Amino acid sequence: MYKTKNDLPEKTRAACVELLNQRLADSIDLMVQAKQAHWNVKVPNFISLHRLFDEVATAAAEHADLIAEGIMQLGGAAEGTIRVASQRSELPEYPRAISSGADHVATLSTALAAFGARVRRAIDEADKLGDKTTADVFTEISRGVDEKLWFVETHLA
Repeated sequence: MYKTKNDLPEKTRAACVELLNQRLADSIDLMVQAKQAHWNVKVPNFISLHRLFDEVATAAAEHADLIAEGIMQLGGAAEGTIRVASQRSELPEYPRAISSGADHVATLSTALAAFGARVRRAIDEADKLGDKTTADVFTEISRGVDEKLWFVETHLA
């Protein structure tokens, strides 16, 4: 932990940094999974899914940035490399051999739902640790994830 004048106890800050780093890994994984879908989708309505998957990737990158900034504000170190994210992510593995729009929509919606569930748990965990600011960061992210999940799920037939 880095020295900071943040008034939260160091034990609280350290626990929240660990929680934030877990979700950072998930958000990076989600971003790359959405890019995988964006690059590989092959359907007649290609452009709408291509753009939607890119919007999901952009939102996940913004979530990662919010999380990493929260880590730094608590005096921690953001651990956001691809290798760390691949080791820590709790999201399901994205299949490499899919190309249909339906498969990408189903797979990406599963990843979004899993991330959303973990973020909601993180809200409660941060609150129990006494860090309302971190809980608020996770609440903001939760709203965004739920919106993107809704957008993706509208493409499920």
